[in-house]
Amino acid sequence: MKRTLALRHVAFEHLGSIEPVLRARGHEIQYIEVGRDDLSALDPRAPELVVILGGPIGAYEDEAYPFLRKELDIIATRLDRGLPILGLCLGSQLIARALNARVYPGPRKEIGWAPITLTEAGQTSCLNPPTAPPNQVLHWHGDTFDLPVGATRLASSAWYENQAFSWGANVLALQFHPEVLAKDMERWLIGHACEIATTPGLSVVQLRTETQRWGQQLERFGTECFRRWLDEIHL
Repeated sequence: MKRTLALRHVAFEHLGSIEPVLRARGHEIQYIEVGRDDLSALDPRAPELVVILGGPIGAYEDEAYPFLRKELDIIATRLDRGLPILGLCLGSQLIARALNARVYPGPRKEIGWAPITLTEAGQTSCLNPPTAPPNQVLHWHGDTFDLPVGATRLASSAWYENQAFSWGANVLALQFHPEVLAKDMERWLIGHACEIATTPGLSVVQLRTETQRWGQQLERFGTECFRRWLDEIHL
C-alpha cells in the first residue's frame, strides 16, 4: 500500500479535498501533529508522498518554533532524492526556504477569496484542469517568498507574485489553499477569530458569504488539480 505522510500544524488545516483523492488511489494516510509528535523519529524517505500543511506561524521563526528545523530537514532529504512533496501555504514557504530562497513578511495580509493568474507554465499544469479551472481561490497568509533558483512560477495574485511553483518533476508548492472544504470554513473562522478581528476590511460575515458563493467551486478545482498532479508524478 502507498503511504502519504501529512505534517499538520493546526487541527483544522488538514488534507481536505486531497484526502479522498489519495484514498481512492490506495494511499494510507498518516497525520503527524507538528509540535507534539517526534519528527526526528520519521524516515523522510519512506512515504511515497509527504504533504506539508499550513499554519499561522512564519517559516523563518526557528527560535520560537524549533521544530521548523526538523521540518526543513525532512523537506531537504526528499528534495535531495527527488521524492514527491507537496507544500500548502506554510508548507510552500518551508519548501522555498529549504531551496535557499528568502521567506519574509509580505506587503499586506492576503486573507479571503480572490483570483490567481496562471503563468504560461501554469496554464499547462495541474492548476488549470479543463473541467474545473480556477476562478476565486482561498488565500490566508501574510508572508511571501522569493522564487527559488531552478523553480518554475505557476501562478500569481494581485498582491503576491509567487503564489505557486514547481521544482523538478515531483515538487509542488502552493501559497493559496485549494484543499479547503466549504464545510470546514467555520472552523477557520473560529480558529482565526483574532486575526480576522484585527485585519482592516475583513469580517466573519464577509468570509462566510464568499465561502457560500465560491466554496463548492474550490472543492471541484482542488479535486481535479490534485488528481492531475498525482497522475503527473505517477502516484
